[in-house]
Amino acid sequence: MLNNLTDTEEGEGGPNCQGDGNPKESSPFINSSSASDVEKSQQYNGKNMALFEEEMDNSPMVSSILSSLANYSNLPQGSKEHEEAENEEGAAPSKKKPAPSLGTLMGVYLPCIQNIFGVILFLRMTWMVGIGGVFGSFIIVFMCCSTTMLTAISMSAIATNGVVPAGGSYYMISRSLGPEFGGAVGICFYLGTTFAGAMYILGAIELLLIYILPQAAIFKMEGLEGADMEAAMLNNMRVYGTIVLSFMATVVFVGVKYVNKLALVFLACVILSILAVYAGVIKTAFEPPVFPVCILGNRTLISKGFDVCAKVIERDNGTVTTKLWKIFCDSEFLNATCDEYFANNNVSEIQGIPGVSSGILNLFGYYLEKGDFLEKRGISAMQDPEAVITNSNRYVLADITSFFTLLVGIYFPSVTGIMAGSNRSGDLRDAQKSIPIGTIAAITTTSIVYMSAVVLFGACIEGVVLRDKFGEGVDGNLVIGTLAWPSPWVIVIGSFFSTCGAGLQSLTGAPRLLQAISRDSVIPFLKVFGHGKANGEPTWALLLTASICEIGIIIASLDAVAPILSMFFLMCYMFVNLACALQTLLRTPNWRPRFKFYHWALSFLGMSLCLSLMFICSWYYAIVAMVIATCIYKYIEFAGAEKEWGDGIRGISLSAARFALMRLEEGPPHTKNWRPQIMVLVSVDAEHNVEQPRLLSLTNQLKAGKGLTIVGTSVVGTYLNNHAEAQQADQSLRKLMETEKVKGFSQVVISSNLRDGTSHLIQVGGLGGLKHNTVLVSWPRTWKHAEDNLRFRNFIEVVRETTAASMALLVPKNIAAYPSNGERFTEGHIDVWWIVHDGGMLMLLPFLLRQHKVWRKCKMRIFTVAQMDDNSIQMKKDLITFLYHLRIDAEVEVVEMHDSDISAYTYEKTLVMEQRSQILKQMHLTKNEMEREIQSITDSSRGSIRRKNPSNLRSQQSSGEPAGVSVEEKPEEEVQHSCCKSSDRLEDVLRKRTETSCPPATSWCYPTECC
Repeated sequence: MLNNLTDTEEGEGGPNCQGDGNPKESSPFINSSSASDVEKSQQYNGKNMALFEEEMDNSPMVSSILSSLANYSNLPQGSKEHEEAENEEGAAPSKKKPAPSLGTLMGVYLPCIQNIFGVILFLRMTWMVGIGGVFGSFIIVFMCCSTTMLTAISMSAIATNGVVPAGGSYYMISRSLGPEFGGAVGICFYLGTTFAGAMYILGAIELLLIYILPQAAIFKMEGLEGADMEAAMLNNMRVYGTIVLSFMATVVFVGVKYVNKLALVFLACVILSILAVYAGVIKTAFEPPVFPVCILGNRTLISKGFDVCAKVIERDNGTVTTKLWKIFCDSEFLNATCDEYFANNNVSEIQGIPGVSSGILNLFGYYLEKGDFLEKRGISAMQDPEAVITNSNRYVLADITSFFTLLVGIYFPSVTGIMAGSNRSGDLRDAQKSIPIGTIAAITTTSIVYMSAVVLFGACIEGVVLRDKFGEGVDGNLVIGTLAWPSPWVIVIGSFFSTCGAGLQSLTGAPRLLQAISRDSVIPFLKVFGHGKANGEPTWALLLTASICEIGIIIASLDAVAPILSMFFLMCYMFVNLACALQTLLRTPNWRPRFKFYHWALSFLGMSLCLSLMFICSWYYAIVAMVIATCIYKYIEFAGAEKEWGDGIRGISLSAARFALMRLEEGPPHTKNWRPQIMVLVSVDAEHNVEQPRLLSLTNQLKAGKGLTIVGTSVVGTYLNNHAEAQQADQSLRKLMETEKVKGFSQVVISSNLRDGTSHLIQVGGLGGLKHNTVLVSWPRTWKHAEDNLRFRNFIEVVRETTAASMALLVPKNIAAYPSNGERFTEGHIDVWWIVHDGGMLMLLPFLLRQHKVWRKCKMRIFTVAQMDDNSIQMKKDLITFLYHLRIDAEVEVVEMHDSDISAYTYEKTLVMEQRSQILKQMHLTKNEMEREIQSITDSSRGSIRRKNPSNLRSQQSSGEPAGVSVEEKPEEEVQHSCCKSSDRLEDVLRKRTETSCPPATSWCYPTECC
């Protein structure tokens, strides 16, 4: 059969496609004409062939490497579509889209390389090695790279299980874990991408103002120190960051094609910069560059303001003070008063980059507090601990307090960007092959570069230079630039353009991610961001992205923004691993990834690493990110559009439901856990509308969403002829249940008559151990009319069947007069005429009703019956004590009645039985003795009934006593004659139940033992 399935279009599997030589049908429909069924077959192939849609691939087109480089783009799939739409404005639209032509190198590997290598490598990598040491930095790099590698394995499995369109990780998670998780993590990933744009812009501004054009600063920092200098720097970052953000947003708004044209330039800058660093490392082994660092005592001096690293020099046979002397002394003469630390310590000059053959290692960390001096290890200095520190602005100081977890948070953004390949799966010739190979190869490459960089930086550069974040001790050079060959400007210019390009790509990708979420309609208030220009450009989403990005610009610190986006990316990666693990463990039929080198244990390990890194980076940022995701999750669950994507959470729900049902099969529920599980029997009219809607109102008030509720009805007819009517009735039930806020299930059966349909509902309702134990049915309205005897006959059958099934029966009379869910009782009473032996059912029902807001302010009254010669006062005290132990607040009233008004059997079975039970407890009888005594009491009670009311004997036998033929075995005529001869006989039937210790006929509760 598989060989006969093919697409109808030639471009997607028509006559030009190669096959096995067997003839193929043009339509999957039997007896379909080729002219009339083309559209239908297209719809069939598009919507109903999900099992085989992975095999329906286009024929690949081979392109040369030069053409690939010319058309290289690092933009996501949606961005490229918008660019094509811009190019086609005003021209005739093409009839056929070009086939995907990107391979592993150009489509996955290089985009991932460009996204992973970023600003952190150029601006913070050397500082991290200096602060954390080679050991600590290697551990950080290894943890982060391991996390992304495990995530890439999980992502490859998900991405090769189908096509991943624009949206990337959002699409993966939402289709694997459902719209709630997908929307929550999608928003977090969007925020992470947006803050990444802010981080790249801040990095570009830092490169511009510190290393490229320091004189461009609006707020001058010369002569400032401490907090003033820091504030001036942050203000410069804010002003220039806002300007650059506005410019980039304008470029993206004008057209993504301009960003696309520069993608190859940005990629070349990244690759050339890294190659320049490795070339510089190799060169240091033979000819280290000259970057002297001036040390006073063991403190590193800022290299600006002096030309010679010495206090005095010999000139013209004399000793002359230097500019450094003038900085720390009040005059240029040798007898001047100088700074105490300057006077007590010597000035030395060390080589900032001794080279890889020098033998330095920088193995261990050197964590600093904010404001600490950068000191050279191994050099002693004379210092008075109580002396006041002066001229602190002449030393290189730590700008922030550093610790291990901070380094993790700052470094992690440098390993993100692994989704670049999966986001472009629609542009790949063979996505099933290219995504795993390209992504894992890119992560392997970048991991090797990062790990080798940690070792090489520690082996080539002096420790004080590594800890010098802004290169103040090496003439304001970028520290990694001092290592580069042939010039530090290669790194400065290359990193500047690469960070600008990364910022543009973030501002291009984030709005399209938000647009993908908005168009899925999972978050209602984001629908406006799904609209844009005529070509689909997300204008409103771009505006929101720029506004959120401005928040990161206002923070103005690269070290403060990096941990924020680390949280969001880690949460996204955590759920990618969770999605893969769940799909693997659930073994859903649709889980058939082409990538086979995955395992649920690896996914769980990756998820655990992501969660650990979140709290290692910043526990409070982690909590904030989780709170944001939880709020979005609950909002989507409450107000989001319902989507059925076959997600794994639904599979978990099915597995959990099956497990719970199997547990319920182990035995009946304990008394403490018992609650009425209600089957509501309703009838529908010819228009399939429910005739007793207040039954569902009462059900809601009685259940409040707890336990099992089944609303059932019966349709007369056959299944083949009346299936559509049954579906309409089911929709009507569901609609009414939603209106009345009844949480439960609807069930409609089709039967030849209503009596059998109701019987089927009572018998087959529920599943396994989750079955109803109570039936709720309204009192028949026209039971007194002889011409409408079918209603009360069906009602009597319900009474008998619930008796046979040992179920409780709730019969509300005049149900139309019951309160709706919108009404409120400000006062009133719920009266209960209590019969002791009912097991407390009559106590439980009003208690449950009072939990609902309709009945909450009503009080409960308990009425019990006593004979004239009984001790009513003592009975009332006993009943109050009993209610106290039941923890039920109620008023107690004892009604004294004459013997003729009380059924003898009712009296013997209730009051006397309760008294005898108390006596038996006091006698401390064994269980067998107690059962024999109870049986003797019961036998004597029945004997007294026969003596007092011999006329009732026949009624008891006809209602189910073993002696004689049962009601079910009698012919229909005899049943009608004995129970339903006329409409007035219905109360006699119910009176028989009353005489067998049932509640009065006016009550609407008939518990199990009464039946």
